[in-house]
Amino acid sequence: MFKKILCMVLAVVMLVGVTFMLGSCGNDKKDIKAALICLHGDSSTYDKNFIDAFKQACANKGLTEENYTIITGIPEGTECYDKAADFADNGYDVVFADSFGHESYLIKAAKEFENVQFCHATGTKAHTEGLENYQNAFASIYQGRYLAGVAAGLKLVELYGDANGKVSDENAKIGYVGAWPYAEVVSGYTSFYLGVKSVVENVTMEVRYTNSWYNEAAEKTTAEALIDAGCKLISQHADSMGAPTACENAGVPNVAYNGETGKNTFVIASRIDWVPYFEYMLDCVMNGKDIVDDWTGTLANGAVKITALGKAAAEGTQAKLDEVSAKLQNGSLKVFDCSTFTVGGEHLTEYLADVDDAGDFVPETNVIKTENGVTFFDESAFRSAPYFDIRIDGITEVK
Repeated sequence: MFKKILCMVLAVVMLVGVTFMLGSCGNDKKDIKAALICLHGDSSTYDKNFIDAFKQACANKGLTEENYTIITGIPEGTECYDKAADFADNGYDVVFADSFGHESYLIKAAKEFENVQFCHATGTKAHTEGLENYQNAFASIYQGRYLAGVAAGLKLVELYGDANGKVSDENAKIGYVGAWPYAEVVSGYTSFYLGVKSVVENVTMEVRYTNSWYNEAAEKTTAEALIDAGCKLISQHADSMGAPTACENAGVPNVAYNGETGKNTFVIASRIDWVPYFEYMLDCVMNGKDIVDDWTGTLANGAVKITALGKAAAEGTQAKLDEVSAKLQNGSLKVFDCSTFTVGGEHLTEYLADVDDAGDFVPETNVIKTENGVTFFDESAFRSAPYFDIRIDGITEVK
């Protein structure tokens, strides 16, 4: 009897020990607190894209609302530093800010709170600052914009193409509502234009700026001005529903950014899916691993996305997009292939870009590369944030 009881006790002890060891192995991740700082709020398609992704990534990683905080309406000024510092003082392990102008304030916080990780979208200085707790992230959204451009080109052909699919010069003019004349916007509208050009060779594009990331009234009136100037299709790099609304009112096809508009004139949109980065960021912090200085999302890793086609998309668009997407992912197609565009009538063979952002606007890095006989501008290779700031032939800026 005693032996049976002893065996039972030993079995229980062993079971408890095994359970403890398994529990330890399964819970070696650190419990963390994470914060997201947004320039605007849900009414901005840009910020909403971050907010939705942050919530999804936190849920995927087992963080509850007690473990994370999202604050909105934080301008690109000292308030960003104040909020980041507050989070650090209150035990947060990682703080992410979503707007370009937040960068210097986040860096200031990173220098003060060395045990907290600070991550930032669209920034340029992580690879030169040399801080172990400050990182940048962005994506090769030019891939998505190129695909959106292909869809736009097919729409022009459907509406205005002749029996051979050719579009007259008059009907091959498109418009683009840009926020600011920064490299991020220039890279985006150029890749979109090259996507259209791959379908409609004689396409031209007029770009007008609102000088604001988010101004619904200005975006609407800017789109209306482009339509009045003869543009047959409008796209945008701005964060409200202003341009899509103008297109809907005028019956002009629209290519949006950061989400579907649900409108009759909507063709397609491209966007960055931030879930892959947020999951990576959280994983690194949970497991005590370093976060890379410059993380770049792509079509291949799921960070660059195009939406489902809208009601206005041309027949056969999805099949064409699948074909082009496969080529972008396997590298056989380069968005900024120098043979597909000219600058002052000449093809580029070299170009110095201001990759190391020292505030002096002095270019120092040759970003033209040749692989497998293709010479191309190598965007997002030297840092995650765009540095394509070239004004190519066929595009006119109106500031």
